[in-house]
Amino acid sequence: MAAIDLILLVILALCLIAVAWPFLCYPLVLRVLPTRPEHPVAVQASSASLLFCAYNEAAAMPDKLANLAMLRQRHPDLECLAFDDGSSDGTGDLIAAAGHVTLLRGPGRSGKAHGMKQLAASARGEVLIFTDANVLLDPDAIDRLLARYADPDIGGVLGSLHYVGADESATASVGSLYWRLEERLKDEESRTGNVLGADGSIFSIRRSLYPDFPDSVLDDLTVSMAVVFAGRRLIKAQDVIARERLVTARGDEYRRKVRIAARAWHTHRYLRPQLRRMAAIDRFKYASRKIVRWFGGAFILIGALAAAILAWRVSPLLFAIGMAAVAVAVVTGLRARRGPLAALLDMLIAYAATLQGVTKAMRGRTVTIWNPAQSR
Repeated sequence: MAAIDLILLVILALCLIAVAWPFLCYPLVLRVLPTRPEHPVAVQASSASLLFCAYNEAAAMPDKLANLAMLRQRHPDLECLAFDDGSSDGTGDLIAAAGHVTLLRGPGRSGKAHGMKQLAASARGEVLIFTDANVLLDPDAIDRLLARYADPDIGGVLGSLHYVGADESATASVGSLYWRLEERLKDEESRTGNVLGADGSIFSIRRSLYPDFPDSVLDDLTVSMAVVFAGRRLIKAQDVIARERLVTARGDEYRRKVRIAARAWHTHRYLRPQLRRMAAIDRFKYASRKIVRWFGGAFILIGALAAAILAWRVSPLLFAIGMAAVAVAVVTGLRARRGPLAALLDMLIAYAATLQGVTKAMRGRTVTIWNPAQSR
């Protein structure tokens, strides 16, 4: 075997390992780490404030407001606050008319991070619970979430997100599979110490730990990581369940992933000094679940290029057959709404969107506002 062929094989192998690392190798490492148990020794937090931001969510508001009314029946002292980010479809009016949610109206499009900071400054609860406008909580979610704060070492608690509508399209199916893997990773991270960052669907922190940050960062990642930076535990409660409908259209999902990845990388750069001071195990977790995944699209491109060059060096005919097979698979996947080829294509599109978002952030572009997906 020529030296160039060996180099290409090594590159291909390393790229395959890098792509598989967050989903196959990293979970195996977590499983061999010892369990870090909780130590409930104090009285659980007695008051909580539930916060969410909304922009043009009129379609989701009836269910959301009914869900909040149900939660307040179980917890009359639960404070509910919402920030309307300049909606043009009457979202703010629906919230204001409900009566059981305190509404803050923004001056226009100022973004979720800005809105959450306004809500957190107005909240009175000992625990701040963050959720999204289209997310519904199970009836016992608040009880189970607050119970975890009986351990004084715990500074933040994530819930478990269950997606609805996984069978409606290949995009939704891939999104559901990805999220199930993500939830399992968070479970293992929590068992071994800290979860490295929350998403906005359902998480909470002690109000005393809420940080200051610019409007351009991801507020959920920044706020949740403040718990770890403060030396407290950020854990996940499997029995605190939130439900959300999946995005079903590829275009919606692509734009969403580009936006999230761009803000995630911008947030990473903002948090970098504090990330470097974390414990070694937390730095390992953060790199494995986030940084390696952000560059998965680059690993796929490099690996595909190495495989193509290898195929050409073995036989130009083999290269041509391989390229033709890839072209047929892509066309078939684009036309299909379901099936393995459609799912594989959606996975590749997700990697491409994430890489585009990270690249955009590296060039200095930031995203502060969001638009709800129309296909969920």
